[in-house]
Amino acid sequence: MTVRRIVPDIQVDSEESMRTNSDFYGLLGLEQVMHLGWVMTLASPSNPTAQISFFTEERTAPVVPDLSVEVDDVDAVYAQVLASGAEVVRELRDEEWGVRRFFVRDPNGRVVNVLGHRGAEPLTG
Repeated sequence: MTVRRIVPDIQVDSEESMRTNSDFYGLLGLEQVMHLGWVMTLASPSNPTAQISFFTEERTAPVVPDLSVEVDDVDAVYAQVLASGAEVVRELRDEEWGVRRFFVRDPNGRVVNVLGHRGAEPLTG
């Protein structure tokens, strides 16, 4: 199993806050690479694995995750997580924007969004 990227996920209170964060992190060289209205991801154009995401809510899961980890084989990781007895917060499923993902709680209580892109190479979302 290979980790492709790790992205901090930050919950904000409004789309205006997303814009403010986009402006601020733009000063550091990050550009918007995804915006679904409720989630926005910024990335470095020269290093697309350097990312940060902002959520006003989580539309397809019970909580906003604390971080996202993209892996090359999300089904294998899901099987390992289930076998370990870790708390699955949201079952594995395909999302309409092209990812397959599940949420698991780490030993510190943080929620981790574990995902893989279906049939694509993009490092956004």
